[in-house]
Amino acid sequence: MSIPNLKTILVADAVTCTGVFAIGLLAAVPVGALFGLPANMVAIGGWICLAAAIAMIAAVLQKLPSPALVRLIVFGNLGWVAASLAVVAAFAAQMTGIGIAVVVAQAIGVLGFAILEVKAVALPRAVTV
Repeated sequence: MSIPNLKTILVADAVTCTGVFAIGLLAAVPVGALFGLPANMVAIGGWICLAAAIAMIAAVLQKLPSPALVRLIVFGNLGWVAASLAVVAAFAAQMTGIGIAVVVAQAIGVLGFAILEVKAVALPRAVTV
């Protein structure tokens, strides 16, 4: 996978994070009700995604994305997946079917981003003289 592909993946990841931020900021109460989750949990998730999106865009803006920063992004994505599954485990009794489906589906999507990003950062880098 090339650096342009890594940057494309990071941009796509940042766009989804920005969308979650917008939902958490603008629609925490209705989304919380739809999912059967507390509105503040939806809002907190949005703020976490804003921080992640900023890191992703910072990596994209680098000529050669920092491997350490990309690994941090991967670590954050894996943490998000674990937290999403923990939310389903902890709140399953009060969550709606659509809430469980959406939280699990987005966790799978974020895991996909993490896998693509870790594969891209593991590539050998060209030596420039």
